[in-house]
Amino acid sequence: MTKASDLFVQCLEEEGVEYIFGVPGEENLDMLDSLSRSSIRLILTRHEQGAGFMAATYGRHTGKTGVCMATLGPGATNLVTAAAYAQLGGMPILMVTGQKPIKKSKQGRFQILDVVDMMRPITKYTHQLASADNIPSRVREAFRLAEEEKPGATHLEFPEDVADEKTDSVPIKPSLARRPSADPKAVRAAVNMLEKAKAPVLVIGAGANRKMTGRMLLQFVEKTGIPFLTTQLGKGVIDETHPKFLGCAALSAGDFVHRAIEASDLIVNIGHDVIEKPPFFMRQGGCPVIHVSTRSAEVDPVYFPEIEVIGDIANAIWQMKEDIVPQGWGCEAMLAYRKAELDHTASLEDDRRFPIYPSHLVKQVRKAMPNDGIICLDNGVYKIWFARNYPARQQNTVLLDNALATMGAGLPSAMASAMVYPGRKVMAICGDGGFMMNSQEMETAVRLKLDITVLILNDSSYGMIRWKQANMGFKDWGLEFGNPDFVKYAEAYGASGHRVESAEHLPELLRHTLDTPGVHLIDCPVDYSDNDRILNNEIKALSAKL
Repeated sequence: MTKASDLFVQCLEEEGVEYIFGVPGEENLDMLDSLSRSSIRLILTRHEQGAGFMAATYGRHTGKTGVCMATLGPGATNLVTAAAYAQLGGMPILMVTGQKPIKKSKQGRFQILDVVDMMRPITKYTHQLASADNIPSRVREAFRLAEEEKPGATHLEFPEDVADEKTDSVPIKPSLARRPSADPKAVRAAVNMLEKAKAPVLVIGAGANRKMTGRMLLQFVEKTGIPFLTTQLGKGVIDETHPKFLGCAALSAGDFVHRAIEASDLIVNIGHDVIEKPPFFMRQGGCPVIHVSTRSAEVDPVYFPEIEVIGDIANAIWQMKEDIVPQGWGCEAMLAYRKAELDHTASLEDDRRFPIYPSHLVKQVRKAMPNDGIICLDNGVYKIWFARNYPARQQNTVLLDNALATMGAGLPSAMASAMVYPGRKVMAICGDGGFMMNSQEMETAVRLKLDITVLILNDSSYGMIRWKQANMGFKDWGLEFGNPDFVKYAEAYGASGHRVESAEHLPELLRHTLDTPGVHLIDCPVDYSDNDRILNNEIKALSAKL
């Protein structure tokens, strides 16, 4: 007979789990004891939200389910934001929460919430383990659903009396499963429409951010010469220094990249996910769209594709590549918009004012990071500058959240990235507001001896909302705050603290922190005063003139 908590951990080992991120509580002590004798490493964090963000980022990088744990009540509620982050962002995670005994009352209703019901709207699967015998099947189901397209969040509640039970059950081995291939007739219809088009364009979205899909898309672009653009979550699927890259749809509308889309007569939308802001808007009688994804299109007033190619995206693109006969499509107008965007960016990025100008910041970070270096962005106005101006050279080297768009994820995401890829340069890029939401994880990063740079963009305010406030014609009010001395704050955790003193000092600091082991924090003052003028007025006016 096996103790239920031992069996649960054995099931996790059977799934290949390497880490469990979390903050255990009294109701997790059986599971904690079982973990102490397992091959799985417990990553003790300082807050459950940080644990959830780390587990989600592990899933994003590896495609395998990241696991996090918390106790009942407040521990479980602290996982809610991370659950939504993973669910909307398509990152496979399993959350395990404890619970009081369910077969007899121990302390009345103290700390007890209906966590399973709370998790239901923001997960693919949530279940209370009521019997030790069912643990293997419920764990296998949670992992299957977490990793199945579209990946997302799952949750198991593990009551402490169930964890102490005895059982004869054994782990269930994962099955071999392959995604179904797209129907050849749908592929033929899509290729036929492409061959009749005069100026097609590829739009690469979140669902296409898979290694094999990226490889097939590059081969497709190389064979056909059709230009491509990305959404924010599609960044890096193909190297963005490619001559046929048109840009990232970081703004909602009116950017150079949107003008390029308007110059096309057929859009091939690959891996589209409605959780992202639409990179274009369809209209009746307008440019037709081919939808290529693992799931059929969710139709709404601005998205109703003519042809849908449903199945494994990499296989669908391969089929299309093998079938298509290149037609010498005209993409000169689209590429002209891209050149205009690059010229405009170049006119801004050498502005050496201090505090640091956003476009200059992006240029210096790109110069400092190697091609496989990973930047992990929190949520703020700088996310738009990086999405537009930072060319991603590889997949999952620009981790930003354009789904839930939560603050507080930048630092935990960088920490998980450094654990998955210990030999690569990793940088968290955080606003001062977002950083402080999970800044306590600096202690975790130091304790784990991670090599990361944390770049804090300091404007002593919630900069994204101030930009929107200005854009909507409201007075500048209610969004400024004070900050600690970030250099001393870093040093208090045992990290190395640095402060940017000038534009010339920034690249020197970036080189030093990226080349020196350990946890480094850089306090970088930024000047967002031109955000509204450039992002809302100048770019849209210039692109409209072309």
